[in-house]
Amino acid sequence: MSTLLCFGIGYAAEHFIGAYGDGFTRVIGTVRGPERAAVLNARFAGRLKVLAFDGVTPTPELQCSIGEADVALISIPQTANRDPVQAAFGSALAQARRLAAIAYLSTVGVYGDTGGAWVDEKTPTRPNSARARDRLAAERGWQQLSAQSGAAVAILRLAGIYGPGRNALGQLVRGEARCIAKPGQVFNRIHVADIAQAIDAALARRAGGVFNIADDEPAPPGDPIVFAAKLLGIEPPPEIPYAEALSMSPLALSFWQECRRVKNDKLKRELGVALRYPTYREGLRALFEARGF
Repeated sequence: MSTLLCFGIGYAAEHFIGAYGDGFTRVIGTVRGPERAAVLNARFAGRLKVLAFDGVTPTPELQCSIGEADVALISIPQTANRDPVQAAFGSALAQARRLAAIAYLSTVGVYGDTGGAWVDEKTPTRPNSARARDRLAAERGWQQLSAQSGAAVAILRLAGIYGPGRNALGQLVRGEARCIAKPGQVFNRIHVADIAQAIDAALARRAGGVFNIADDEPAPPGDPIVFAAKLLGIEPPPEIPYAEALSMSPLALSFWQECRRVKNDKLKRELGVALRYPTYREGLRALFEARGF
């Protein structure tokens, strides 16, 4: 008998609730607007209680829900110099004696650029962007809250997320895929289903500490596109030199300015997670077979 409180039902959180929500007696989640609430209410048909949170106002209903929660998932990203959940509900969360575990979704971007060297959870964090620095500050805020409240806080640092509706197959079908070539550049990725099982393991085990949530194989950016094109039986788009692809958004550009290889040993060892999709190949093949473009 337990209650899950989820701040921010985005892509990863929605998949987690879909896969593991039945393991809770109650699931309470927040969204910003009525349109999103209607979509979730239709999908989960009474399994989920949706509350509004505008990122600023600590509503009485949400304050009450914090007191009823046994575990919490925090998937609302920080804004400039501010974690919305900590700012609005930090005091209530610190005093919530029933709350035993919190999972906070962060990013491997807090490590910064290592020139392609491997990082693990003991690697010093050297975030390069304001976004990553704000995220690291939010991590530290959640760790401080853990010390105050006694709740275990698992910081889950996510690699590049893909899954149904968000993958190289769909990019190719929609004509959006670009094979950008930058010698030596690699990225880790993680399927949303593996994020969901990592969240489940962290909450179930009342785990505390930092965990990298990444696949086994950091790979060049064009490799998933080439593999997806083979699955679809089409030619991949021509390679574009990185120097000619600088029209991308500042957020996308920030990813390309960093290169690292992320170890996931602690995820497997301490959370007991066996990745369903250890590389992009297994993940894309499963999405292709399920037509999850």
